[in-house]
Amino acid sequence: MMQTMAGAIHEGPEYGVGDFVLLESLDIVSFMENLQLRFSKGKIYTYIGEVVVSVNPYKPLDIFDKQHVDLYKGREIYERPPHIFAVADAAYKAMKRRAKDTCIVISGESGAGKTEASKIIMKYIASVTNVGGQKEIERVKNILLQSNCILEAFGNAKTNRNDNSSRFGKYMDINFDFKGDPVGGHINNYLLEKSRVVFQQNGERNFHSFYQLLSSGNLSEYGLVGDPSSYFYTSQGDSAKVSSIDDRADYKAVNDAMKVIGFGQHASTFWKIVAAILHLGTLEFEEVGVEQAKIKSSAPLNQVASLLELDVVEAEKAFCSRVVATKGEVMEKGHTIEQAQFGRDAFAKAVYDRAFSWIVRFINEAIEVPQESKTKNRSTVIGVLDIYGFEIFNNNSFEQFCINYCNEKLQQLFIDLVLKQEQEEYMREGIAWQHIDYFNNKIICDLVEAQHVGILAILDDACHTAGKVTDPMFLDAMCNKLSTHKHFTSKKSNQSDKALVLGKNFRILHYAGDVTYNVAGFIEKNKDTLFQDFKRLLYGSQNELLSRMWPEGAQSVNSITKRPITAGADFKTSIIQLVEKNLSQKEPYYVRCIKPNEDKSPSSFNYERCKHQVMYLGLLENVRVRRAGFAFRMPYERFLLRYKMLTKQTWPNFKRGSAQDGTKIIIKDLNLDNDVQYGITKIFIRSPRTVFALENQRTVALNNIAVFLQKMWKGTLARKLYKKMCAVRRIIRCYRAFKLRSYMGKLLETFRDVKNAPSFGKNIKWPTPPPVLGKLVQLLKNVHRRWRAFMILKPYPAAERPSLRLKVTAADVLKGRRQQWGYGRKWEGNYLVNPDVNPRVMEAQHSLNILKDRDNFKHVLFAAFVKKTNRHNNSADRVICITDSFIYKMDPKKKFKDMSPGVSLDEVTGLTISPGPDQLLCIHLRNGNDFVLCLLPGQQSFDFTGEVIGTLSRFWEISRKSNLKVDVGKEVQCNLGQKPRVVSVQMANKGPVFRKNGGNGIALHWPEQQTQNGSS
Repeated sequence: MMQTMAGAIHEGPEYGVGDFVLLESLDIVSFMENLQLRFSKGKIYTYIGEVVVSVNPYKPLDIFDKQHVDLYKGREIYERPPHIFAVADAAYKAMKRRAKDTCIVISGESGAGKTEASKIIMKYIASVTNVGGQKEIERVKNILLQSNCILEAFGNAKTNRNDNSSRFGKYMDINFDFKGDPVGGHINNYLLEKSRVVFQQNGERNFHSFYQLLSSGNLSEYGLVGDPSSYFYTSQGDSAKVSSIDDRADYKAVNDAMKVIGFGQHASTFWKIVAAILHLGTLEFEEVGVEQAKIKSSAPLNQVASLLELDVVEAEKAFCSRVVATKGEVMEKGHTIEQAQFGRDAFAKAVYDRAFSWIVRFINEAIEVPQESKTKNRSTVIGVLDIYGFEIFNNNSFEQFCINYCNEKLQQLFIDLVLKQEQEEYMREGIAWQHIDYFNNKIICDLVEAQHVGILAILDDACHTAGKVTDPMFLDAMCNKLSTHKHFTSKKSNQSDKALVLGKNFRILHYAGDVTYNVAGFIEKNKDTLFQDFKRLLYGSQNELLSRMWPEGAQSVNSITKRPITAGADFKTSIIQLVEKNLSQKEPYYVRCIKPNEDKSPSSFNYERCKHQVMYLGLLENVRVRRAGFAFRMPYERFLLRYKMLTKQTWPNFKRGSAQDGTKIIIKDLNLDNDVQYGITKIFIRSPRTVFALENQRTVALNNIAVFLQKMWKGTLARKLYKKMCAVRRIIRCYRAFKLRSYMGKLLETFRDVKNAPSFGKNIKWPTPPPVLGKLVQLLKNVHRRWRAFMILKPYPAAERPSLRLKVTAADVLKGRRQQWGYGRKWEGNYLVNPDVNPRVMEAQHSLNILKDRDNFKHVLFAAFVKKTNRHNNSADRVICITDSFIYKMDPKKKFKDMSPGVSLDEVTGLTISPGPDQLLCIHLRNGNDFVLCLLPGQQSFDFTGEVIGTLSRFWEISRKSNLKVDVGKEVQCNLGQKPRVVSVQMANKGPVFRKNGGNGIALHWPEQQTQNGSS
C-alpha cells in the first residue's frame, strides 16, 4: 500500500494543505476552504492519501509536458506536489515492480474532467514505456491513444454541463510484459446513452459523429445536406454549433485514427450507419386504415435502404408492421402511427448502439493480447475506468437510475478496499485496529440489486408479466414491497411529502444525496424492445459487416427463443462483473473529479455546487476513513532519511542501530512520543499537527544545511579554481619558457656572425616572434640597437662623442635639405679661443669672462666671426656668441666688447639657412629684429651652419624638451627693424658682403672661389 503523505505539504502555506488527511480540523467547512484556496491558486490537484481530487481548471495548464513527466517518473507519491501523474506512476510501479494488477478509477459528474483525466493518464503511461523503441510496442501505444479519438466521436456529446461529455462508461485494461511495456489491451463499454440518438434536451447535441459527418463536405454519397437543422435527430437541442469543437477537423482525425487502428473499408460502414440514422429521423408516417400506418414519402426510406444495403420492400414492411408467431401460426400485424414511430426510434437506437459496440470490438481486435501469449509470458494489467459520475437532474429517468446504481457499487468498493487496506496494514505492522464509524452503502446497493425484492428485480417482474403493465403499476409494486425500507420513499408511503407525485415519482436516499426518479419510461427502457423483424432485416443486409452485427436475425420467425435479458439486468450483471470480478481483484487507485462551476469559467468556484459534489463523492467520508487512528505513516528508512537532520545523533548519518532506532531518537528528542506508535516497519503518527511540526523544523534545518553546503561548495569551487589557476600559470610559464628558448635559438642562429657584418645586423630580418614574446622581442631590438650604436661609436674617442652627438642631431634636422653642413670636420663650439681662427684669444677670453660674471651664464655653446647686416642694409664684421642663456653681438675691433645687452634664448623662435654652400644664417626673434648673419670662418674655409644647427637643436631638446624650428630655403624671410625683408644669396667675385637688393630685399654676395674651396 502507498504511503499516506502528500508531498505537497511543503508547497507553501499560501496554497493550503496538499493532502486533506492532514487538515487540522476535519469538517466540511475546512475541507471546502482548502479546496477553494488551492483552486484559486491554480492548484487543481489535492490528495486524500493516495486518492487524487481533481478540480476541472477549464483552461490549458503547462503541467503535463515532458519536464513534468520526468519530475514524477519513478517517484513516490509524497515526494512531489499533488498531481495525477503521481497516481499514474504509482499504479505503474506497483504493476511493474510487484507484478500486481492495478486499476485507476476515475469518477465525477459530467463536465468534471474525467475524460481528460483518463487521456492524461494514458499519455503518461505512453511516455514512460517502450524506452527501447520496439515497433510493436509503439504500435500498441499508438492504438491506445488513437482509440480515444474514435470513442469520443461516437460516444461523447455536448450536454448543458459539458461540451465533450462521455455518454458511456469505459473500462480499459492495458496489458504489460515483464519489462513494463504495453503489449495490448481490452476495452469494455457500459450503458451507452442511446436514447440521445433520437432525443436531445434544449441546448444539447446528439453524439459528435453526426455533426462531424455533416461538416465533412463529403455528403453526396450519403444523400445528406450540411445543415444539422434539416434532420430531426440533430435539431431538437438547437445547439448544433459549439465554439470549443471543430467538427470538420475532428472528422479528419477520426478517419486518420481508423486507418491507424486498421478499420479499413469498414470505416465507411460506420459513417453510412450514422447517415442512415439521420435519414431515419425524417421518416414520417400516415394512417391509411384502422391501426395501419404507412410511410408518407419513400425518399428517406430509399436512402436508408441504400446506405444499409437493405431490401426496400422488406424495410417498408418492417417499419409499418410486424410478424407475430402464435401457436404455430404466423401472422402480420400492422402498426399504428405511434407504434411505427416507436419502432423507427428503437431501430435507430439499436443500430447505433450495436455499431458502437462493434467499434469497440474493432479496437479490441487491434490490441488484443493472444491467449497463448498471455499463458507463455507473464502479463500484468493496469485498468483505467472512466465512467459516468453521480447524476441528479430535474427529471431523472431510467438512465440516471442505472448510472447512480453504478456509482453506489463503486463507492461500496471504494470504502471496502480502503478499509481493507487499512486493516491489512495495521495487522502487518502490529497496530491495534480501531473500529471506524462510516456509512456503509451496501444497504442501498441491496435496495437496487437484491434478488426478488430489489428495484431491478421488481422492474424485471413487471416487464415479464403477461398483459399490459404500466409504469404506475410498477411503482405501486415497489411501494408494496419497499415501503418500510428507510432509503426508499414514495408518495404512497409518505403522503406528506409534497415533492412527490402519486403514481409518478419515487425517491432513493443515495450516499451522495436524495434523488427523485420519474418512473415514466422505466418499463419500456428496461425491455429495450427491438422487433425481431428489424433484426431479420439487418441480418439480411448486403453489407457484410452490418449482417455480422445482427446474428440473432438468422433465427426463423417460428423458432422459440429465450426471454431476452432486460437492459437493467444486463447492466447489473456487467457492473457486478466489473466491480466484483475485476476491480476488486486489482490494487485500486482513485481520481475524483470535481466541476467547479456551471459556466465553464477558469476563475469561478461555486461553493454550494462543489460542496454538493464533495458530499456525493463521499470525499469527507474518505478522509475520515484514512484518518481513523493515524493520519500519517511512513517506513522507518524513509522517515530517518527525511528527518535525520533534526537531531545531532542522527545527522549526517545514523550508524548506531537500525532505522527504527534512529526514528525513535528523533521522536524522543522532539518530545513527540505521546502522538506516535511504532509498527514493525513503519512509524504511525496520529495528529497532523505533529507532521507539520516535523516539517516546519525540517524546513529550518534544511535552510541551515543549505547555507552550510553553499559555504562548503563555494570553498571547494574556490580551491579548485585556485589549483586550476596555478596549473594554468605554470603551464603558461613553461610554455613561455619553451617559446623563448625556441625563439632565442633562432635569434642566435640569425645573429651568429653579426659582429663581422658591415652594419652590425641592421638589415637582418628578425624571425617572427610568437605573440606572447612581443614585448620581449621589442626589448631585444632596443638592446640590439644600443649595441649597434656602441659598436659604431667604439672607434671614436670619448672626448669627441659630445660633438658627434651634435652632428647626429644636425643630420636628423638637415636630412635631405642641405648637402654640405660641415660634418666632416672637428666641431669646437667656441672658435674665439682657437688661435688658428682668432689671433687675439686673450682679448676675447677677457671679454667673455666679463659677460659671464655679469649675466651668470654657464657655457658658451657657439662663438665665431660673422658678417652681419642690419635694417639699414649696412654690412659689418661682428662676433656672434651664443651661450646657454643669451646671444651676444660683439665688436672684434673694440676688443670683443658686447655691442648691446644679450638677447635671451627665450626670444628665439627658429633658424633659417639656405640649401647652398654659403653660410647664411637667420636667427628669428620674437621682437621683430632678427639676426641675419653670414658665418665667417676666418682664414679657414670652414662650414659652421651645421654646427650652429646641431648645437642649438640639441640644446633645445635637453633644456626645453621640444624641437627647435629649422627652415631651409633659397630665400630667407626675416624681420629687421620690425619690417619684413627677403634675403637671397648671389654669387660674386668678392665677398661675403650684404648688399641691398631691390625694395625690401637683401643679397648676400658669396664669392665663387669660396664655394669651390669650401669644405664639406
